Amino acid sequence: MTVFEDRFWSSRDGLKLHFRDYPGEPAVTDGAQRPPIVCLHGLTRNARDFDVLAERLSPRWRVICPDMRGRGDSEYARDSASYNPIQYGEDLLELLEQEKIDRFIAIGTSLGGLMTMGLATMIPDRIVAAVINDVGPFLEPAGVGRIKDYVGQGRSYPTWVHAARALEDAQGDAHPGQPLDFWIGRAKRLMTLSNSGRVVFDYDMKIAEPFLGYDVDDQPDLWPAWEALAGRPVLVLRGALSDLLSAATLEKMLRRLPGAEAVTLDGVGHAPTLDEPESCAAIERLLAQVA
Repeated sequence: MTVFEDRFWSSRDGLKLHFRDYPGEPAVTDGAQRPPIVCLHGLTRNARDFDVLAERLSPRWRVICPDMRGRGDSEYARDSASYNPIQYGEDLLELLEQEKIDRFIAIGTSLGGLMTMGLATMIPDRIVAAVINDVGPFLEPAGVGRIKDYVGQGRSYPTWVHAARALEDAQGDAHPGQPLDFWIGRAKRLMTLSNSGRVVFDYDMKIAEPFLGYDVDDQPDLWPAWEALAGRPVLVLRGALSDLLSAATLEKMLRRLPGAEAVTLDGVGHAPTLDEPESCAAIERLLAQVA
Protein backbone atom coordinates (compact mmCIF):
# COMPACT_ATOMS: atom_id res chain seq x y z
CA MET A 1 0.00 0.00 0.00
CA THR A 2 1.35 3.40 -0.97
CA VAL A 3 1.59 5.63 2.09
CA PHE A 4 3.14 8.65 0.37
CA GLU A 5 2.40 11.01 -2.48
CA ASP A 6 4.94 11.83 -5.19
CA ARG A 7 5.14 15.60 -5.41
CA PHE A 8 7.40 18.20 -7.00
CA TRP A 9 8.85 21.67 -6.52
CA SER A 10 11.02 23.97 -8.61
CA SER A 11 14.51 25.28 -7.94
CA ARG A 12 15.38 28.89 -8.67
CA ASP A 13 17.34 27.80 -11.73
CA GLY A 14 14.32 25.98 -13.13
CA LEU A 15 14.85 22.32 -12.22
CA LYS A 16 11.84 20.15 -11.47
CA LEU A 17 12.63 18.45 -8.17
CA HIS A 18 10.82 15.54 -6.57
CA PHE A 19 9.87 14.69 -3.01
CA ARG A 20 7.91 11.99 -1.25
CA ASP A 21 5.23 13.38 1.04
CA TYR A 22 4.02 11.07 3.82
CA PRO A 23 1.02 13.14 4.97
CA GLY A 24 0.69 12.11 8.62
CA GLU A 25 -2.02 13.36 10.94
CA PRO A 26 -2.70 17.04 11.61
CA ALA A 27 -1.52 16.63 15.22
CA VAL A 28 -1.51 19.72 17.37
CA THR A 29 0.79 20.32 20.34
CA ASP A 30 0.30 23.31 22.69
CA GLY A 31 -2.01 24.94 20.18
CA ALA A 32 0.47 24.69 17.28
CA GLN A 33 0.56 22.10 14.52
CA ARG A 34 3.26 19.49 15.00
CA PRO A 35 6.24 20.29 12.73
CA PRO A 36 6.98 17.92 9.85
CA ILE A 37 10.10 15.78 9.60
CA VAL A 38 12.37 16.49 6.62
CA CYS A 39 14.75 13.64 5.72
CA LEU A 40 17.92 14.58 3.84
CA HIS A 41 19.83 11.80 2.10
CA GLY A 42 23.52 11.16 1.45
CA LEU A 43 25.66 11.98 -1.58
CA THR A 44 24.65 9.08 -3.87
CA ARG A 45 21.32 8.32 -2.24
CA ASN A 46 17.74 9.49 -2.73
CA ALA A 47 14.34 9.73 -1.06
CA ARG A 48 13.95 5.95 -1.00
CA ASP A 49 16.76 5.75 1.54
CA PHE A 50 14.21 6.69 4.22
CA ASP A 51 11.31 4.48 3.14
CA VAL A 52 11.29 2.25 6.24
CA LEU A 53 11.82 5.16 8.64
CA ALA A 54 9.17 7.33 6.97
CA GLU A 55 6.58 4.56 6.95
CA ARG A 56 7.23 3.89 10.63
CA LEU A 57 6.93 7.56 11.66
CA SER A 58 3.83 8.30 9.60
CA PRO A 59 0.94 8.78 10.11
CA ARG A 60 1.94 10.19 13.53
CA TRP A 61 4.17 12.70 11.75
CA ARG A 62 4.21 14.27 8.33
CA VAL A 63 7.47 13.13 6.72
CA ILE A 64 8.99 14.79 3.65
CA CYS A 65 11.79 13.02 1.77
CA PRO A 66 13.28 15.12 -1.05
CA ASP A 67 15.39 13.88 -3.94
CA MET A 68 18.20 16.40 -4.18
CA ARG A 69 18.95 17.66 -7.69
CA GLY A 70 20.50 14.94 -9.81
CA ARG A 71 19.06 12.09 -7.76
CA GLY A 72 16.03 9.84 -7.99
CA ASP A 73 13.10 11.50 -9.76
CA SER A 74 14.58 15.00 -9.61
CA GLU A 75 15.99 16.56 -12.76
CA TYR A 76 19.72 16.59 -13.41
CA ALA A 77 21.51 19.92 -13.13
CA ARG A 78 22.67 21.70 -16.27
CA ASP A 79 25.86 22.76 -14.51
CA SER A 80 27.64 20.11 -12.44
CA ALA A 81 29.14 22.86 -10.26
CA SER A 82 25.68 23.27 -8.70
CA TYR A 83 26.05 19.86 -7.08
CA ASN A 84 27.18 21.32 -3.76
CA PRO A 85 25.75 21.56 -0.23
CA ILE A 86 25.03 25.30 -0.48
CA GLN A 87 22.91 24.79 -3.60
CA TYR A 88 21.12 21.82 -2.03
CA GLY A 89 20.27 24.02 0.94
CA GLU A 90 18.93 26.75 -1.32
CA ASP A 91 16.82 24.17 -3.18
CA LEU A 92 15.40 22.97 0.12
CA LEU A 93 14.47 26.50 1.13
CA GLU A 94 12.34 26.70 -2.02
CA LEU A 95 10.57 23.48 -0.99
CA LEU A 96 9.91 24.84 2.50
CA GLU A 97 8.53 28.03 0.95
CA GLN A 98 6.22 26.10 -1.39
CA GLU A 99 4.90 23.94 1.44
CA LYS A 100 4.65 26.90 3.86
CA ILE A 101 6.79 25.09 6.41
CA ASP A 102 8.01 27.50 9.08
CA ARG A 103 9.43 24.90 11.49
CA PHE A 104 10.67 21.35 10.91
CA ILE A 105 12.68 18.47 12.32
CA ALA A 106 15.72 17.55 10.21
CA ILE A 107 17.06 14.03 9.83
CA GLY A 108 20.24 14.06 7.75
CA THR A 109 22.42 11.16 6.68
CA SER A 110 26.03 12.00 5.75
CA LEU A 111 25.69 14.82 3.18
CA GLY A 112 22.20 15.38 4.59
CA GLY A 113 23.75 15.90 8.01
CA LEU A 114 26.13 18.51 6.59
CA MET A 115 23.13 20.18 4.95
CA THR A 116 21.36 20.23 8.32
CA MET A 117 24.30 21.97 9.96
CA GLY A 118 24.47 24.45 7.10
CA LEU A 119 20.76 25.19 7.39
CA ALA A 120 21.22 25.83 11.10
CA THR A 121 23.41 28.80 10.17
CA MET A 122 20.91 30.04 7.57
CA ILE A 123 17.55 29.49 9.27
CA PRO A 124 18.35 28.65 12.91
CA ASP A 125 14.90 29.45 14.26
CA ARG A 126 13.17 27.04 11.88
CA ILE A 127 14.95 23.83 12.88
CA VAL A 128 13.10 22.40 15.88
CA ALA A 129 15.29 19.30 16.37
CA ALA A 130 17.93 17.43 14.38
CA VAL A 131 19.29 13.94 13.82
CA ILE A 132 22.80 13.88 12.37
CA ASN A 133 23.58 10.44 10.96
CA ASP A 134 27.26 9.47 10.84
CA VAL A 135 28.86 12.75 9.88
CA GLY A 136 30.44 15.67 11.67
CA PRO A 137 32.27 18.97 11.22
CA PHE A 138 35.47 17.08 10.40
CA LEU A 139 35.50 14.31 7.75
CA GLU A 140 38.00 11.50 8.13
CA PRO A 141 40.28 11.31 5.07
CA ALA A 142 39.84 7.53 4.82
CA GLY A 143 36.09 7.85 4.44
CA VAL A 144 36.32 10.65 1.90
CA GLY A 145 38.86 8.61 -0.08
CA ARG A 146 36.61 5.56 -0.09
CA ILE A 147 33.68 7.60 -1.41
CA LYS A 148 35.88 9.15 -4.09
CA ASP A 149 36.80 5.64 -5.23
CA TYR A 150 33.23 4.75 -6.18
CA VAL A 151 31.21 7.92 -6.79
CA GLY A 152 30.47 8.61 -10.45
CA GLN A 153 31.68 5.22 -11.71
CA GLY A 154 28.47 4.50 -13.66
CA ARG A 155 28.50 0.72 -13.29
CA SER A 156 25.50 -1.36 -14.34
CA TYR A 157 24.28 -4.88 -13.58
CA PRO A 158 22.06 -7.44 -15.34
CA THR A 159 19.91 -8.33 -12.30
CA TRP A 160 19.11 -7.09 -8.82
CA VAL A 161 21.04 -10.00 -7.34
CA HIS A 162 24.14 -9.00 -9.30
CA ALA A 163 23.69 -5.42 -8.10
CA ALA A 164 23.24 -6.58 -4.51
CA ARG A 165 26.38 -8.71 -4.64
CA ALA A 166 28.35 -5.77 -6.02
CA LEU A 167 27.10 -3.55 -3.18
CA GLU A 168 28.09 -6.20 -0.66
CA ASP A 169 31.58 -6.36 -2.16
CA ALA A 170 31.91 -2.58 -1.96
CA GLN A 171 30.17 -1.90 1.35
CA GLY A 172 30.32 -5.20 3.23
CA ASP A 173 32.79 -3.79 5.75
CA ALA A 174 30.15 -1.26 6.82
CA HIS A 175 27.41 -3.86 7.29
CA PRO A 176 29.18 -7.14 8.02
CA GLY A 177 27.28 -10.40 8.14
CA GLN A 178 24.11 -9.11 6.46
CA PRO A 179 22.08 -11.58 4.32
CA LEU A 180 21.36 -11.23 0.61
CA ASP A 181 17.90 -9.79 1.29
CA PHE A 182 19.52 -6.86 3.08
CA TRP A 183 21.72 -6.08 0.07
CA ILE A 184 18.85 -6.46 -2.40
CA GLY A 185 16.92 -3.93 -0.30
CA ARG A 186 19.89 -1.58 -0.34
CA ALA A 187 20.25 -1.99 -4.10
CA LYS A 188 16.59 -1.12 -4.70
CA ARG A 189 16.99 2.06 -2.69
CA LEU A 190 20.21 3.15 -4.38
CA MET A 191 19.57 1.95 -7.92
CA THR A 192 16.95 1.85 -10.65
CA LEU A 193 16.24 0.13 -13.96
CA SER A 194 17.62 1.91 -17.02
CA ASN A 195 15.85 2.08 -20.37
CA SER A 196 17.96 -0.88 -21.47
CA GLY A 197 16.78 -2.98 -18.54
CA ARG A 198 20.12 -2.84 -16.73
CA VAL A 199 20.29 -1.96 -13.04
CA VAL A 200 22.11 1.36 -12.60
CA PHE A 201 22.77 3.83 -9.81
CA ASP A 202 19.97 6.37 -9.50
CA TYR A 203 21.96 9.59 -9.72
CA ASP A 204 23.69 11.84 -12.22
CA MET A 205 27.29 10.65 -12.50
CA LYS A 206 28.33 14.30 -12.72
CA ILE A 207 27.69 14.76 -9.00
CA ALA A 208 31.19 13.30 -8.65
CA GLU A 209 32.88 16.24 -10.34
CA PRO A 210 32.73 18.77 -7.47
CA PHE A 211 33.24 16.06 -4.85
CA LEU A 212 36.39 14.69 -6.46
CA GLY A 213 37.89 18.16 -6.08
CA TYR A 214 37.28 18.18 -2.32
CA ASP A 215 40.56 18.56 -0.44
CA VAL A 216 40.51 16.72 2.90
CA ASP A 217 43.67 18.58 3.90
CA ASP A 218 41.91 21.93 3.53
CA GLN A 219 38.49 21.33 5.06
CA PRO A 220 36.26 24.31 5.80
CA ASP A 221 35.64 25.10 9.47
CA LEU A 222 32.21 23.59 10.09
CA TRP A 223 32.35 23.74 13.88
CA PRO A 224 30.33 26.99 14.01
CA ALA A 225 27.65 25.27 11.90
CA TRP A 226 27.55 22.37 14.37
CA GLU A 227 27.30 24.77 17.31
CA ALA A 228 24.45 26.59 15.54
CA LEU A 229 22.27 23.57 16.46
CA ALA A 230 22.50 24.48 20.15
CA GLY A 231 19.28 25.09 22.05
CA ARG A 232 17.20 22.27 20.59
CA PRO A 233 17.13 18.45 20.80
CA VAL A 234 20.01 17.01 18.78
CA LEU A 235 20.89 13.34 18.24
CA VAL A 236 24.10 12.09 16.63
CA LEU A 237 24.19 8.52 15.37
CA ARG A 238 27.55 6.92 14.63
CA GLY A 239 28.48 3.53 13.31
CA ALA A 240 31.24 2.06 15.45
CA LEU A 241 32.97 0.96 12.23
CA SER A 242 32.53 4.36 10.53
CA ASP A 243 35.45 5.64 8.47
CA LEU A 244 33.89 9.10 8.05
CA LEU A 245 32.98 10.11 11.61
CA SER A 246 35.62 9.14 14.17
CA ALA A 247 35.03 8.54 17.86
CA ALA A 248 37.39 11.45 18.59
CA THR A 249 35.36 13.85 16.43
CA LEU A 250 32.14 12.68 18.06
CA GLU A 251 33.62 13.29 21.50
CA LYS A 252 34.60 16.81 20.46
CA MET A 253 31.10 17.38 19.06
CA LEU A 254 29.59 16.49 22.43
CA ARG A 255 31.99 18.80 24.27
CA ARG A 256 31.03 21.69 22.02
CA LEU A 257 27.29 20.92 22.14
CA PRO A 258 26.81 19.45 25.62
CA GLY A 259 23.06 18.91 25.33
CA ALA A 260 23.32 16.57 22.34
CA GLU A 261 22.72 12.84 22.66
CA ALA A 262 25.07 10.40 20.92
CA VAL A 263 24.42 6.75 20.10
CA THR A 264 27.15 4.53 18.68
CA LEU A 265 25.96 1.40 16.88
CA ASP A 266 28.14 -1.68 17.21
CA GLY A 267 28.89 -3.66 14.06
CA VAL A 268 27.83 -0.82 11.72
CA GLY A 269 29.93 1.45 9.53
CA HIS A 270 29.02 4.37 7.29
CA ALA A 271 26.17 4.86 7.54
CA PRO A 272 23.53 3.45 9.90
CA THR A 273 20.36 2.57 7.99
CA LEU A 274 18.11 4.07 10.70
CA ASP A 275 16.32 0.70 10.85
CA GLU A 276 18.47 -0.55 13.74
CA PRO A 277 16.60 -0.93 17.07
CA GLU A 278 19.03 1.46 18.77
CA SER A 279 18.51 4.06 16.04
CA CYS A 280 14.73 3.72 16.21
CA ALA A 281 14.69 4.09 19.98
CA ALA A 282 16.98 7.13 19.91
CA ILE A 283 14.91 8.87 17.22
CA GLU A 284 11.74 8.23 19.23
CA ARG A 285 13.40 9.78 22.31
CA LEU A 286 14.24 12.88 20.29
CA LEU A 287 10.73 13.16 18.84
CA ALA A 288 9.23 12.80 22.30
CA GLN A 289 10.98 16.05 23.22
CA VAL A 290 9.12 17.78 20.38
CA ALA A 291 5.67 16.16 20.53
